[in-house]
Amino acid sequence: MLDRILDTDGSDEGMSTAEYAIGTIAAAAFAALLYAIVTGDSVLTALTSLIERAISVDF
Repeated sequence: MLDRILDTDGSDEGMSTAEYAIGTIAAAAFAALLYAIVTGDSVLTALTSLIERAISVDF
């Protein structure tokens, strides 16, 4: 029973093509989401504000 749970017989070695396809689609969707967030106005405004504050600091 434990051999079936742990799959110690070596019958499953690596991912199948369907698993690669699902992983690739998930990675592409995550990348698109990050791109949408990073290129949004709020991120641009926050980065601009941060840079302006860093430049205007008196030492």
